[in-house]
Amino acid sequence: MKAWAPMSNAVTPPIKISTVTLVGLAAGMLSGMFGVGGGILIVPGLVLIAKMDQRIAHGTSLAAVLPISLASLMSYWSQDKVDWSVGFWLALGAISGALLGTKLLHVLPHRTLALGFAGLLIVTAIRLFLPLTSGERDPLEIAAVISLIAVGVATGILAGLLGVGGGVVMVPAMMMLLTMPSAYAKGTSVAVIIPTALMGTWRNRTKKNVDMRAAAICGLGGIPAAVVGGWVSAQMSDTVSNVLFASLLIVVATRLLLQVRADDKAGTIHG
Repeated sequence: MKAWAPMSNAVTPPIKISTVTLVGLAAGMLSGMFGVGGGILIVPGLVLIAKMDQRIAHGTSLAAVLPISLASLMSYWSQDKVDWSVGFWLALGAISGALLGTKLLHVLPHRTLALGFAGLLIVTAIRLFLPLTSGERDPLEIAAVISLIAVGVATGILAGLLGVGGGVVMVPAMMMLLTMPSAYAKGTSVAVIIPTALMGTWRNRTKKNVDMRAAAICGLGGIPAAVVGGWVSAQMSDTVSNVLFASLLIVVATRLLLQVRADDKAGTIHG
């Protein structure tokens, strides 16, 4: 299978097209099932399996998330599982957050960010394991709108910093803040991820932190899996979906904590 060396300032070994495609397929399934962009799988996949430079992997992941999220959105939209009014307020905050995140990437200590994010994921997972009220979402009052914008800003910052779409934050936030059914929360999440990924990718390209060729292959490879994942999600009950999603959050948090520990031992993270 053909391989190529990514166009960047980092020294990175040639990457196999088949490897990047497989990473995209796995990320697509994750996106379709849980309403996330798939970056939480793409970043470690590109770094550990494709041996891509960490910085380039973050930027490439966010670009690859775009076509995958579009495919997921079509799946949820066809089932009328997208709340556009909620998505608007989330996106408003997320676009601003993505700009801020790309700036904070060079300011805040990565160790502090990773620990904070991991802690947030664990707390959210614990809450998802507990019974959640399901049914019609609550009305969008001023307090709810402000909360959604704040969640959007946090999502955008994570996108700029970590190369993820932010679904791991948005989905549980919508379920807990608005008692929104999980299927609607997932569909709305992937709708918001699209403008977030666009903004973050534009910023990363200006800083030459993205391999667009790898992103295209990874993203296109994930499209069919995202459609299948969306269909699987529609068949799951809210209880099963919540437990699986909470388990996913714990896995991601554990990976982050292990990475922090490894970096601490290597002396590569300070603060």
